[in-house]
Amino acid sequence: MTTLTDFNPPRSIAQSQTGYFYFYMALACMAVAFLGFAPTYWLPLAKRSLSASPVVHFHGLLFFAWSLYFVFQSWLAASGKVARHRAIGMIGVSLSTTMTIFGFLVAVHAMKRSAEIGMINEGIAFAIVPLSGIAFFAVVFALAIAAIRKPETHKRLMLLAGISLLDAAVARWFLTFLAPPGPLGPPPVPVTIPPAFVAYLLLVIAMVFDWRSRGKPHPVYVYGGIALLAVKLLNWPISMTPLWHSFAGGILAMAQ
Repeated sequence: MTTLTDFNPPRSIAQSQTGYFYFYMALACMAVAFLGFAPTYWLPLAKRSLSASPVVHFHGLLFFAWSLYFVFQSWLAASGKVARHRAIGMIGVSLSTTMTIFGFLVAVHAMKRSAEIGMINEGIAFAIVPLSGIAFFAVVFALAIAAIRKPETHKRLMLLAGISLLDAAVARWFLTFLAPPGPLGPPPVPVTIPPAFVAYLLLVIAMVFDWRSRGKPHPVYVYGGIALLAVKLLNWPISMTPLWHSFAGGILAMAQ
């Protein structure tokens, strides 16, 4: 009689499927980022009709490189190549640090351009959107690095950080296809909320997956999701306060 040995028990298969879920989510993040910026950046760039400063181009290159890196790291982890995943982890630290710096520089650049066309107050108000967004990403990424020895927490923090960057990409589609023609300059802060909520549907998918695979969403999604929503919703009232205008206006004054 021949005895068959199952080298892939159900638990191992389930863990493999769970690992690849994060790879697929990283692919989704990359697709949203690329397709979101296609109408306003990639296509005009391909047609050589895009006029932008070098800081904007380098900013775009960094953020798309991050998307590719995120996908590759997720694939390594899902494939069981954990040693390789950790070996190139410092690339991610360097990349995210540079992204934070250039995210700040691009926000300042946008304020300067708004001031040049006489919309200084509008530019200062809108600056809270990119500045709070890159700050949220930096904090969540730092927490993910601190949790490197807690894989379940680490991978969820990385996904949360990736999703937090996508509101700008979705907003480009809103501005391109839904926004009525208007004057040049930054849009009102409230119009950034609906695109962000669309982007955050990826976080809902992750929570549902957790619910089905482990019985409840992980605390990273619960508390991180609440923080993400709070940052986005508080952008509007804070952007109108004298304190914010004094803070961001001070940054603008030092940059000029």
